[in-house]
Amino acid sequence: MPRLVYLNGKFLPDVEAHISIFDRGFLFSDAVYEVTAVIDKKLVSWEGHLNRLRYSLKELNIDFTKTNDELLSIHRKLIEQNNITEGLVYLQISRGKAERDFAFPISEVEPTIVLFTQQKKIINNQKLLSGAKVISCPDLRWGRADIKTVQLLYASMMKQKALDIGKDDVWFVKNNFITEGSSNNTFILSKNGTLITNSLSPQILPGITRKSILEYSKNSDLIVKEKPFTIEDIKDAREAFSCSSTTFILPVVEIDDCKIGDGCPGEHTLRLRRLYINNVKKELI
Repeated sequence: MPRLVYLNGKFLPDVEAHISIFDRGFLFSDAVYEVTAVIDKKLVSWEGHLNRLRYSLKELNIDFTKTNDELLSIHRKLIEQNNITEGLVYLQISRGKAERDFAFPISEVEPTIVLFTQQKKIINNQKLLSGAKVISCPDLRWGRADIKTVQLLYASMMKQKALDIGKDDVWFVKNNFITEGSSNNTFILSKNGTLITNSLSPQILPGITRKSILEYSKNSDLIVKEKPFTIEDIKDAREAFSCSSTTFILPVVEIDDCKIGDGCPGEHTLRLRRLYINNVKKELI
């Protein structure tokens, strides 16, 4: 059966959803998006996603008038109608349809709003047992990774490069330091028990899961530092992991064919994942 999707004020089967070829999201990647995880038919970290969405819209000067309550209602209806127990809701907002021009439209245009759902295993990720293997690649993305735009081609190319050689993902490097992964933030646990992640800047996305991890870690026995780290720091680390809204916390056991720690998912990483899941389940909407 076709999925029920949302497009510009209407709920309709996915096969009936059509967007203009003049939409600026299609022509210029002039659009932002959010992906919100679903557990037990409820949304994870909803407020965090809303706040980041508003930030991205503001930074691109996209005029979007729907209220937070309206967006929540749309998300809930799609989850219910598509019977999503575990998975995600994808939301994309483009500047809208206009004659092709690099300059923003002079006259007012209506943003294009798209939402759809996907079934996905999140809690029991198959990579939890083996851990993920990553490669490093130069970070050649545009300079505003802090805005969650749909400009994802380079990240997609590098992710495919990793898959083509039997690895799982890529961690980007700029000026000898790790910025982030293809669609995730990155962490290492040093041998002295310090949890390290890159500090926020225009070079990385302010991850919702990242923020929660930092908050929850304050109540653990880990020392937390937000600072850049190198590939050599990773190879010398006890553990490493990535985090995102749809993988939560995922152990990383290898970078560039070098084992991290003992080459197995780390106990601190898995414990932090359990702590994260227990906490977000208390905040589901």
